[in-house]
Amino acid sequence: VQLVESGGGSVQPEESLRVSCAFSGHHLASFTMGWFRQRPGKDRELVASIDYSGEYTEYSDAVKGRFTISRDNSKNTIDLQMNDLTQQGKAVYFCNADGIRRGLGQYWGQGTQVTVSS
Repeated sequence: VQLVESGGGSVQPEESLRVSCAFSGHHLASFTMGWFRQRPGKDRELVASIDYSGEYTEYSDAVKGRFTISRDNSKNTIDLQMNDLTQQGKAVYFCNADGIRRGLGQYWGQGTQVTVSS
C-alpha cells in the first residue's frame, strides 16, 4: 500500500484548505482511513477517520464542525476539507490506512505541511 498526500500549503486564519490522499496497492474498501496531524513539538494526533464504506465518520473535538473527511473508493482518494482554520491547524497532516481484516496492516503517507498564519 502506498499513500501520497497533497494539497498542503499556507493560509490565513479562518480560510479553508483541502488536503487529499492518493491510495494505491490494494483495495481501498478494505481499509479504514484516517487523517492525523502533528503540530510542532506535539505528538501525532487523530483528526478524523472514516470507515471502509464512507458511512461512518469520527472527528476530534478540536475540529468537529469545521473539518470533513470523505472518501471515493472508485477513485482511490481520501480528502480532508478544513474550514475556518486556526493557528492550531498548523501541522503536518498524515494519511493513514488501517486494514479491516487481520494481516492487512497499517500504513502511513509521508505527510503534507499546512501552515496557518496571519
